[in-house]
Amino acid sequence: MLSLITWAPLVGALVVLMLPKDNIKAIRAVGFAAAGVSLIASLALIPQFDRGTAAMQFVEKWSWIPSLNVSYFLGVDGLSFPLLLLTTLMSFIALIASMGIKDRVKEYFFWFLALEVGMLGVFTALDLVLFYVFWELTLVPMYFLIGVWGGPRKEFAAIKFFLYTLTGSVFMLLGILALYFKSAPHTFDMTVLMSPATQSLFDPRFQILVFLGLYFGMAIKIPAFPFHTWLPLAHVEAPTPISVILAAVLLKMGVYGLLRIAYGIVPLGFHWFLPALVVIAVINIVYGALCAMAQTDMKKMVAYSSINHMGYCLLGIAGMSAAGFSGAILQMVNHGVIAGALFLLVGVIYDRAHTRDISAFGGLAVRVPVYAGLMALTCFASLGLPGLSGFVGEFLCFLGAFATWKVATAVSVLGIIATAAFFLRMLQKVFLGPLNPKWADLTDMTFREKLSLAPLVVLMIWFGVYPKWPLDLMNATVVHLLGR
Repeated sequence: MLSLITWAPLVGALVVLMLPKDNIKAIRAVGFAAAGVSLIASLALIPQFDRGTAAMQFVEKWSWIPSLNVSYFLGVDGLSFPLLLLTTLMSFIALIASMGIKDRVKEYFFWFLALEVGMLGVFTALDLVLFYVFWELTLVPMYFLIGVWGGPRKEFAAIKFFLYTLTGSVFMLLGILALYFKSAPHTFDMTVLMSPATQSLFDPRFQILVFLGLYFGMAIKIPAFPFHTWLPLAHVEAPTPISVILAAVLLKMGVYGLLRIAYGIVPLGFHWFLPALVVIAVINIVYGALCAMAQTDMKKMVAYSSINHMGYCLLGIAGMSAAGFSGAILQMVNHGVIAGALFLLVGVIYDRAHTRDISAFGGLAVRVPVYAGLMALTCFASLGLPGLSGFVGEFLCFLGAFATWKVATAVSVLGIIATAAFFLRMLQKVFLGPLNPKWADLTDMTFREKLSLAPLVVLMIWFGVYPKWPLDLMNATVVHLLGR
């Protein structure tokens, strides 16, 4: 099943390549079919997923490169399964939003489906070589999706994204190779490298050096301060569906890697870095929120809010507690849903007004009430209003970190205040007050736009009112991670 989920988009991409470029209906149909197979197959795993065990489930393992002891090894647990579900859902929703792409549709769908393969592979791979292959596979499609279909500075944004991420990947590869040569027998198998017997071979100095290599690659992806500068530019220049994927899934790969590989394999290095990680988390939270407050471009504001929200994940991890780990994983899922919805909503207004300048609007609530209502709901979820999903993840991150890092947690609360300030300011300037006559003929959301947002709105409310369901998925794995 995991192979079906992971490789179905690749089959779709190859079929798209064989279709004539003027047959746009067939290209879109194949794209939706491929992404739909992955989504349906991942949803079919939910009733089969055993919430009472931390063991890897739905495991597939075959020898791939015997001479190097490299395996095709797939599996999921309570850490990776929620992110796998998030990836298949957000990819399908982003394809719905991609119906607005008119230029070079064949190439767009090919690169999009190739990107989905890489993202799914990162969350299912349990061999470090396979993990690294999937990790790198996301670079080239994202480079073209930004560089070809992006905004006025698309080439610069694409190159900056590519160089930042590739540089980090080189250091991550050095860490992976060091683990291979230090283990006995040499292996890339994550489950073997996580075992106490193998970790006894890794002295503290070795673990610190390997952690730094792994962290450098993953911190750029998160993005953690000071490696965050590529993100706002990439978001602003990327087309709306790609901004959705970038915020909803790609940023989560870095935090996932920190928990799965950095903490799972070199825990002594992770513990050594904790004080610095807390400082970085606080900077991400407060600095990201203040930068978002200073923006006049709606898309750039949401981009900086993503930096802010990923800081909550880092803070939760640094707490080294069940509440903190659960909060970090849940925050990844919740932020993926909320940020994806925010970028979709920004795209809706940009398609009509061809501007994202907050000060250019005013009084839109009377003209586009459905849009205004959905934007308000999503902003409230993002700023952590109780009853919506954003509150639960942030609360657990604070709860998990407070016992160990009281001052840092108290300072981080400033981020919540700033987040509320910039979202409420945006809502007031765009939707309230007298209607700007320039937008008197603005139309409300179409059926397609409502359809793409509907499942995200349901999840925001569901996970806010009943967070037990997603927390139960990850609980056994969180307990196992902390017991290491």
